[in-house]
Amino acid sequence: MNNKLPLFLLILFFTSHLSAKEASKKEVRLSGNAYVTAHRDGAKIGRNGVEKWTDPKSEIKTYIYFSKPQTIRVTVNGTLGEGKSRIKVGIGSQGAKLRQSQNIKLNAGEFKVELKPFRLVEAGYAAITLQGVSKTGSDFGEIKSLTIESDDEKMVFVDDFADYWGRRGPSVHLSYTMPEDSVEWFYNEVTVPLHNDVIGSYYMANGFGEGYFGMQCNSENERRVLFSVWSPFETQDPTLIPDSMKIVMLKRGEDVYTGEFGNEGSGGQSYLRYPWKIANSYRFLTRIIPDGKGNTVYTSWFYAPEEGQWRLIASFLRPKTNTYSTRAHSFLENFNPEQGYLTRMVFFGNQWFRTKSGEWIPGTESSFTYDATARAGARIDYQGGYDSYSNRFFLKNCGFFHDATRFHSKFHKRAGNQPPEIDFDRLP
Repeated sequence: MNNKLPLFLLILFFTSHLSAKEASKKEVRLSGNAYVTAHRDGAKIGRNGVEKWTDPKSEIKTYIYFSKPQTIRVTVNGTLGEGKSRIKVGIGSQGAKLRQSQNIKLNAGEFKVELKPFRLVEAGYAAITLQGVSKTGSDFGEIKSLTIESDDEKMVFVDDFADYWGRRGPSVHLSYTMPEDSVEWFYNEVTVPLHNDVIGSYYMANGFGEGYFGMQCNSENERRVLFSVWSPFETQDPTLIPDSMKIVMLKRGEDVYTGEFGNEGSGGQSYLRYPWKIANSYRFLTRIIPDGKGNTVYTSWFYAPEEGQWRLIASFLRPKTNTYSTRAHSFLENFNPEQGYLTRMVFFGNQWFRTKSGEWIPGTESSFTYDATARAGARIDYQGGYDSYSNRFFLKNCGFFHDATRFHSKFHKRAGNQPPEIDFDRLP
């Protein structure tokens, strides 16, 4: 005798029987978990969640990680200022079309509308999508949160964490194993693959103990090569730095902007607006050397294949500092919270260190780490690794994939045979 229930009866059973003992309710704030992914002018994500939602073509997606296939119940919470509206609520895997959707009616005032259960057929990040259908008032409503009822104890979403950092997504880093001798020069190459030049990305090539040097995608019309050095005076406001502790600009390259920066420590900043291109490899060179007077000089150059020459970005003096290059690293970050739902990736290849005695030593080992957003478990869309085909390290973040790389994972690559050909006497 077959005692097994047919599959459709099992699905019906679990759809109708989320017991109070097994199920729990979690409130997912849209202020930290949602994005306007289509027709962005027609809606906004603010402190109260979805605000100023006027365009029926706008799509708002909220991303939640579910650790297993299951049935969930969703309640939409918010307020409607006037009239009535109808919206569509759908759910599907990240990057896929809606698999299930329902239309619900919203009335003026505060509302909590419970939907029919959704069945999730696989583990991973799911996107709950809101779309406007019709309205009699000025907007479709202000959606504060989604209440998710499930038996999943391993859901991942931005909860007890800052909305701004959660929506930006996790930053990821590679720390390079350096030679034991004092390193004066660090060389690295950066390649952004096709479709990964996402606005808000910083592909940082040459990081060191006191600053960083890399390239950014700032807008649809602007890209930069950015080089910054922190002041030894710790503050978020550069106007508070005493004159004796300020970063001094010694030289700057042609068309390079120099100034101060704050809000992430403070110091001296320089950048060149340059239209770098995807799939091209760009070369970064940084020299760090004490001046013998209790200060250290930091200088960075950028080589673009389109021009076939090295360009000076800037040379800074950092007071009260006596060091060669330390903590060589690269990182990938998204600095625009509206872009945190888009994946970006970058390759770092052909690392070389040149000691103060003039010896070139190849970089072959890196260690993967991530920032507080990932450590808090607010997001798990981060990766680092080694691509054996191109013999390069890589970093990848954001976009709500879930193949996360373990903290402090070690990667090794083949040593380069020839150091970069650089005529140091002719560097600008």
